[in-house]
Amino acid sequence: MSATLVTASIGRDHYRVELTAGKNTIIGDEPASNGGGDEGMSPHEILASALGACTCATVRMYADRKGMPLDEVHVTVLMMRDNDNNTTNITRDITLIGDLSPEDREKLLTIANKCPVHKTLTNPINIETKLIN
Repeated sequence: MSATLVTASIGRDHYRVELTAGKNTIIGDEPASNGGGDEGMSPHEILASALGACTCATVRMYADRKGMPLDEVHVTVLMMRDNDNNTTNITRDITLIGDLSPEDREKLLTIANKCPVHKTLTNPINIETKLIN
């Protein structure tokens, strides 16, 4: 089992959130059209970014370990939320740049589907919420 700890804090600014994990901090916010200051990514953008970042890193690690001639990985994630039907569809487009064989490309696609965030999003998720006073 692995654990990830992130803290999120908001003051009186609409809707600027400081997100901290260890020594790293990013800002989450809503666009001005939703009343925010557009100073950071929205929560859905952060979630989609997690999948893109994990996919890139996982493919890069595997290619390096196997000595594949992979120069670059580019991932585009489109997340479409249908609130009426309570469904989410995610499309992930992966571009692999390098002198890769068709077999290398297929293996890297398989590896992309094994990235930890992909596994998290495609398996049951349980959320327990507690109010701490």
